[in-house]
Amino acid sequence: MAEEKDTEVCEEEEQHESVSEVIEEMEDNKEQEVIDTEENELQAEITNLSEKNETLQNKLLRLQAEFDNYKKRTTKEKSAASKYKAEDFAIEMLPIVDNFERAMQTEITEENKGFYDGVEMVYNQLLQVFESQGIAPIKTIGEEFDPNMHHAVMQSEDEDQPSNTVVEELQKGYMLKDKVIRPAMVKVNK
Repeated sequence: MAEEKDTEVCEEEEQHESVSEVIEEMEDNKEQEVIDTEENELQAEITNLSEKNETLQNKLLRLQAEFDNYKKRTTKEKSAASKYKAEDFAIEMLPIVDNFERAMQTEITEENKGFYDGVEMVYNQLLQVFESQGIAPIKTIGEEFDPNMHHAVMQSEDEDQPSNTVVEELQKGYMLKDKVIRPAMVKVNK
């Protein structure tokens, strides 16, 4: 009987050990599942953060490109503005220059000689200011008609002159550097 009890005790201990092993194995499996779940969650978070990082990098590159384009555009605009800064001044002054030219076309007499000389001095000073700002009259008489620089208001038929040539200037035209600010009004030979 004592032997039977020992055998029973041994069997019970073996069962306890195998139950303990099973429980340990189940606990190990549970821990592994938790670790796997955490690993999957971390991997998903890493993927999400990588996508966000790539999106932000693309936005940054676009912003840098836009800023570079903005800098180039503003530099170009500033350059154009400084190049043609005298345009508004010239456009406002052209009628005054025209009036000086008309005044100088009057007949010179002893009575108006002093007045004429004063008008001529002011006119020459205006032309010097124009020249210093890059404003120059457009060449007309004897030149080939150019619709970009000349505004034909009359035509003539002179066989002594070549065809499509400016034969008379009715109003001076002016250029600011390489830009026409007022085309010359001219008479063109057919």
